[in-house]
Amino acid sequence: MAFGSYAQQATQPTGKVYNLSLKDCINYAFEHQDTVLNAQLDVKSADYKVRETTGIGLPQVSGSANFQDYIKIPTTLIPAQFFGGPAGTFTAVQFGVKYQSALGLNLTQKLFDGSYLVGLKASRTYKELSQRSYIRSKIDANVNVTKAYYQVLVSAEQIKLLDADISQLEHQLNETTSENKQGSAEKIDVQRTQVQYNNLVTNRENSIQLLVLSYQMLKFQMGMPINTELTLTDKLEDVQLADSQGATSDTTFYHNRIEYNLLETQKKLNELDVANKKAASYPTLVLNGSYNSSYQDNSLSNLYKTNFPSSFFGLTLNVPIFSGGQRVNQIRESKINVLKSQNDLEAAKNGFLLQANAAHFTYVNSLRSLDNQKRNQQLAQEVLRVTKIKYQQGVGSNIEVTQAQADLESADNQYIQALYNALISKVDQDKAYGRIK
Repeated sequence: MAFGSYAQQATQPTGKVYNLSLKDCINYAFEHQDTVLNAQLDVKSADYKVRETTGIGLPQVSGSANFQDYIKIPTTLIPAQFFGGPAGTFTAVQFGVKYQSALGLNLTQKLFDGSYLVGLKASRTYKELSQRSYIRSKIDANVNVTKAYYQVLVSAEQIKLLDADISQLEHQLNETTSENKQGSAEKIDVQRTQVQYNNLVTNRENSIQLLVLSYQMLKFQMGMPINTELTLTDKLEDVQLADSQGATSDTTFYHNRIEYNLLETQKKLNELDVANKKAASYPTLVLNGSYNSSYQDNSLSNLYKTNFPSSFFGLTLNVPIFSGGQRVNQIRESKINVLKSQNDLEAAKNGFLLQANAAHFTYVNSLRSLDNQKRNQQLAQEVLRVTKIKYQQGVGSNIEVTQAQADLESADNQYIQALYNALISKVDQDKAYGRIK
């Protein structure tokens, strides 16, 4: 029976049908899941930040232009005696022309700036941080999609088991009803079997709705519209469930954990912050240059016919001498952040080791539980088979058959739960050991 169709009961298909394996679903999430897409945009933004910071060290050129129309030319008072007048008096004189204009070109170029060099390294490290954050978002998407995919497969497997139980119980109900008509079985036996059958049918209907929700959750984790028609191509038997004891002997696996890599990058940023604080006490040297053209005339039409140019090049050296102890204390504060980053790394290493060990133990126990529940399921099937034979031969009761059927249903449910736990704990172990990329 195809279970993919159940996922369409609560939605309207968009027209396009997807037949995807687990790997396909993960790749789809990498291209459509909003968290992954936003992290990818952050990487692009960080790349622009690197270019922006690099541009600070390149020549900075700016142009300027201005135009002035002196409706009233400024008046200046000068001593009258300069023109033969009496001492102590002033003569009003207007200097300048009605129209003035200037065009300028300015250039600055950093020749040495320690803070800029450190800032350039920091921007590249910031880009590295965004790239690792992008990887973390992909890992999270991988884990979420995988778990949701397994949930769909387990839900479908549960419906298969319910179908088998319903078919078996339906056959038993028909036999019991026939025997009741012949007088060899009591009516209460029919009613007891009918109640059990009705409960199984109800459980199947509920499981179908759960499967629908499981499909929608998978699509949500993939970034796929939930009304899209999706069919899964992988089967439960394709999943390799085995205890990988040898793979857990590596005690340096935490270097593969993206969370540890992020902490390493953060420590590097803190170290660069120390270097930046130190660089603030270094001299800076800047090259300056300027070219200007000045135009003046009382006639607007003749304004730009005569040019009075000026230009210069120069160096500006700035040497920090005393800052009241601010820089020293800023450096000390930044060094404390570096020490805290190192402590975070040590704590994370121990935490990841503990987390991985716990995940491994959980996975091993889940495999044992799955194996045990599988044996219980087989035993329950055998007990039901023998009980039916005894009942048909007249040496058993219908109550025994009903109880054996109930035990099989319970064994099926416990097997399904153990199967789901094993699949989820496998994903958790792979994540804990940094195997998911």
